[in-house]
Amino acid sequence: MSLMRTATVTRKTKETDIQLELCLDGEGQSTIDTGIGFLDHMLGSLAKHARFDLELRCKGDLEIDDHHTAEDCALALGEAFDLALGERAGITRFGDAYAPLDEALARAVVDLSGRPFSDISIGFQREMIGAIATENLTHVFQSFATAARITLHVDVTKGANDHHRAEAAFKATALALRKACARDGTSSVPSTKGVL
Repeated sequence: MSLMRTATVTRKTKETDIQLELCLDGEGQSTIDTGIGFLDHMLGSLAKHARFDLELRCKGDLEIDDHHTAEDCALALGEAFDLALGERAGITRFGDAYAPLDEALARAVVDLSGRPFSDISIGFQREMIGAIATENLTHVFQSFATAARITLHVDVTKGANDHHRAEAAFKATALALRKACARDGTSSVPSTKGVL
């Protein structure tokens, strides 16, 4: 059996203090405390459906606003994801998925390319969901993709409820990541360049 793909990241700035442990070959177990309830809910959903085990604790400057906490948690998660993948050998590399949540429908497409790029279109109507600005939920996807060094496209094509739109987006992304991370039984890097 291959070794478990894990990483530990500590990120400490004047704005946030983060400890994070990630296992890509887990069962979807998570313990998350960012200080922002809805962000905890979304990251927990991501871990559950990607089958990642995730422990994340963040003390952020929430007295200012939610931006630094949301961004830095996503950067730390992306960094851990990148570290856990290692040389990216023996993986499927590409993944795509649709996920509905009642009336909302999201699509995510991912390439573990080594090139950071994201195009995120969730179509929020509200400014806030709970204690997080919807623009910062979009920024979570962008920051994660940058630090993870992946290409990520997320579109929500339907949905009247912004909670449903957000959750469908996180679930679709989780399913796409799960496919892309899957081991394919080879030991080679899935690229004509020989490196990702």
